[in-house]
Amino acid sequence: MPKLAQPLSDVQVRNAKPQEKVYTLADGEGMYLEVTPLGTKIWRMSYRQPNGKRTRLTFGTYPEVSLQQARQRRFEAQRQRAEGVDPAQARRLAKQARAAIDMHTFEAVAREWHANKSETWKENTAREAINRLQSDVFPLVGTRPIGEVDAPLMLDVLKQVEKRGALEMAARLAQLCSQVFRYAIAKGLIKYNPIPDLRGALKPRAKKHHAAIGTDELPAFLEALARNQAEMYLETRILMRLMMLVFVRTSELLETPWSEIDFENERWIIPWQRMKMGKKKLHPRKLDHHVNLPRQGWALLRELHALTGGGTYLFPNRNDHRRPISNGAILAALRRMGYSGRMTGHGFRSLAMGVIKAKLGYRHEVVNRQLAHASADEYGEAYDREQFLAERKKMMQDYADYIERLEQQNP
Repeated sequence: MPKLAQPLSDVQVRNAKPQEKVYTLADGEGMYLEVTPLGTKIWRMSYRQPNGKRTRLTFGTYPEVSLQQARQRRFEAQRQRAEGVDPAQARRLAKQARAAIDMHTFEAVAREWHANKSETWKENTAREAINRLQSDVFPLVGTRPIGEVDAPLMLDVLKQVEKRGALEMAARLAQLCSQVFRYAIAKGLIKYNPIPDLRGALKPRAKKHHAAIGTDELPAFLEALARNQAEMYLETRILMRLMMLVFVRTSELLETPWSEIDFENERWIIPWQRMKMGKKKLHPRKLDHHVNLPRQGWALLRELHALTGGGTYLFPNRNDHRRPISNGAILAALRRMGYSGRMTGHGFRSLAMGVIKAKLGYRHEVVNRQLAHASADEYGEAYDREQFLAERKKMMQDYADYIERLEQQNP
């Protein structure tokens, strides 16, 4: 029967001196203190595996790990062995798991998410997203394992952005980070998204809308347009009136090529690839848009064709006719009219909806289709093609006639 080791005392451990060769002091049950010639004291445990091979565990160095702490680690190793678990193998697996966690830092997961998401985004959107993360998130939590990035940490990140007065940016960053956490959950890296817990902890952002005048302000606006037309290029005057009459999205009008205009049949159809919903990389809305120009609109286009019909675009850039005019032309015209900050190109859409519904009594669905908003039901697009076109065409002519009557009433 093997001789049982006498347990060590704190004094023995503390007073153990280095010798010419490594020596050990046994504490019992396989644990011992190894003393090196340099005076380093290492807690170790030796045990025999079922296959007869001896394995050695290291519990740390003294005095960083006390005698009592080393015995506690020996107890845990013995408990594992009693449960049929090899302590050395369990340590290797835990080390690998920790390494995997360390590898999945917030920045690493965010960049992986961004690379995956970029396939469905426009280039500008993808670039803006990664720039925001690089500027405001990665420097603070990028090196942390994503599982350690909790709600208090994210609140601190976003509060730093709020301190700059960038409330809108803070809200957008929260949305981006929430998508990163959801991606990590889907990959099985974490089980918790901390962003929803921040609800109410961030300052509310002010809701922003495109500036637009109200329906009752339309007569004064038309008067200001007529009064300032002498200061505008003819192309700009036509642009402003077309924005008023057709109220497509600003880019959809400014980027219109003459090839879309069919004067013979008086038809203007914007292909779905040029529409906002058609430009989506993921599930684009493949529905061409019928502009339904009124007779006043066709008269303006014929006048414009005499000026720019030899080029590609209805409204070519004055410095480079290979490119369309910028939105700045509309904003500059509005500024000259005294409507800076009160009206925008997009505001013509809001104005038209208000006039057509409040003054002309058309249903919301009809105006919504003319604005090329997505239909609310799965049958909306087919219904749009077959039923709304005639009603929309009449609506557009009624709207143009209404504007014409207001202009005639102006002194």
